[in-house]
Amino acid sequence: MTKLLGYARVDYRKQNVLAEIERLRSVGCSRVFIDHGSGKHDHERANLADLLNSVREGDIVVVDQLKSLSRSPIDLLKHIDGLGKRGVHLRSLGEDFDTTMGDGPLIFRIVGVLVASGREQIQERTLAGLEEARAEGRIGGRPRAFGEKQEAMVVKLHAEGESMREIARLLNVSVGTISRTLKRIRAAKEQVPQP
Repeated sequence: MTKLLGYARVDYRKQNVLAEIERLRSVGCSRVFIDHGSGKHDHERANLADLLNSVREGDIVVVDQLKSLSRSPIDLLKHIDGLGKRGVHLRSLGEDFDTTMGDGPLIFRIVGVLVASGREQIQERTLAGLEEARAEGRIGGRPRAFGEKQEAMVVKLHAEGESMREIARLLNVSVGTISRTLKRIRAAKEQVPQP
C-alpha cells in the first residue's frame, strides 16, 4: 500500500512552520518528518535519514519545496536519483514537481544522467588538477600536521616507548596523525639508498 510521507526542514529563521506541516498533512501525508536547523550539516538532518530509511518501493515523499531536501543542487539531484532507484516517488507542492505523473520515469532518467555526468566531471577535474600539481612539482593531499621539529619529537617519543595514543595526547592531535607521520618517515628512510 502506497504511503505519503512528508518532510520539512525548519530553518530557525523560518516562520509559518505550522502552515507548511498542515499543507503536507492536507495532501494525505500519514507522517511528517521534521528537522530543525539550516540543513547545512548532516547531524541537522537526522529525520531526513529516518525518512529515507522508512520509505519503501511505491511510497511518495512529499515536500513543501525541493530545497527542503537539500540546499545543494548536487545533493538534491543525488536524493532524487536515490529515491528513483528505490522506486520511491517525489512530490513538491511549491514547484509542482511530481514524479508520479506520466513523465516521472523520464524525470528519474534525466536526474540519473545529471548525477552520473556531475560525478564524471568532478573526477575529471580532480585528475586534471592532480596532474597539473605533479607537473609543477607539488604533491596533492592534506598539508602535514607537523613541521620537521615536531616530526623529530614524534620519532623520539615513539623510540623511547611512548604509545601512539600518549604521543597524540601530548601533541593534541589524533592517533591517526601520529600513525601517518611514523609511516611516512619510515617510508622515506626506506627510499634513501644506503651506502
